Amino acid sequence: MDQDSHCTAERELLEAVSRIATFSTTSPSDEENNQPKAEISCQVRKENPEKDDLQDSSASLSPNSSMTTKELQEYWRNEKRQCRQVKLLFEIPSTRIVEHHLSKYVMYKIIILQTGSFDSNKSVIERRYSDFEKLHRNLLEEFSEEMEDVTFPKKTLTGNFTEEIINERKLAFKDYLRILYSMKYIRRSKKFIDFLTRLELQEAYGCLRGGHYTKALEILLEVIGLQERLTKGNPVSVVPTLCAIVVCHKDLENPASAFEYGEKALSRLRMHTSHRYYIPLLETMITLAYELGKDFLSLQEKLEEWKAKKDPIRVFTLKELAVREYVQ
Repeated sequence: MDQDSHCTAERELLEAVSRIATFSTTSPSDEENNQPKAEISCQVRKENPEKDDLQDSSASLSPNSSMTTKELQEYWRNEKRQCRQVKLLFEIPSTRIVEHHLSKYVMYKIIILQTGSFDSNKSVIERRYSDFEKLHRNLLEEFSEEMEDVTFPKKTLTGNFTEEIINERKLAFKDYLRILYSMKYIRRSKKFIDFLTRLELQEAYGCLRGGHYTKALEILLEVIGLQERLTKGNPVSVVPTLCAIVVCHKDLENPASAFEYGEKALSRLRMHTSHRYYIPLLETMITLAYELGKDFLSLQEKLEEWKAKKDPIRVFTLKELAVREYVQ
C-alpha cells in the first residue's frame, strides 16, 4: 500500500470510530431501575444502554490521531464486540434421582453456554421439577400475555421416574428455557435471573455467614460469570456478589485478589454513589490499598467528598452488609 492509500485508510478508520464513539454517548439510567433498558444492536440502539458499560469499554482505549492502522482496527473490533448482545444456550445433558427421607425427585443438570465461547464460559446448575414449576407460576403473574403460548410439562400421577418421562422433560425444559430467554422482558426479569442464580447465592451466603469462606468463594466465583452475562445491561446488580467475593478474599488473607474484585465493584458504582455498598466498599478499598502499598489517597478523597455532601448516617461495614444478603 502506498503512503496516500495508507493515510486514506487511517482517516477512514478514524472517522468510523469517531462516529461509533459519538453514536454511543448516553446518560446513565436510575440505580433503582431493576429492569435494564438496553437492547444493544450493532446498527440501531432503540434504548439507551448503561453508561457504566460504555465507560468500561472505552476506559482502556479511545480513538486518537496517533494510533496506527493496526491499533485502530483493534479498537474497531472491540467496539463491535460491545455492540453484540450476549446470547446464551441452555443444555440439559443429564439427570439424577434424589431420595431424601420421604421425598424423591429428579434433579436436572442445566449447562448454560455463551454462544461462540469455549467451556471456560459455561455455568452448571441443577434444578428440580418444582423449581421450574415455581418459575412458571411467578412469570405468569407478571407476564401473562407473553406467556400465553408457552407450554409447561404437566405432572403425571405415575411414571415420573421412568426413563421415558425423564427424557421427555429434559427436552421440554431445554425448549422452555430457550423460549423464555428469547423474550426480552422475561430474560431481563428478576424472576428469571433468580431462577438461574438464587439457589447458588443462598448457599454461598450461608457459607459466608458460617465462616466457611473457601466454600463460599468457590460458589460465588462460579455464579458471578453467569450473573454478569444475564445482567449485562444492569451492571450495578452484580455489586453485592462482587463485594461478597471481596469479603471472602479479605478474610482468607488474599488482599491482592480482594482489591482486584473491589475495583470491579467500584467501577460499577461510579455513577451510583448513593448505593448502599458504595461507602463500605470505599472504606474496605482504602484499607486494602494501604496494605498493598497502592494509592489510597484518591480513594480517601472520594470518601471525604461523599461525607461532606451527605448527612452523617450509620454505615455498615462491607462484611456486615454481605452477611445480611439472602437471609431467609
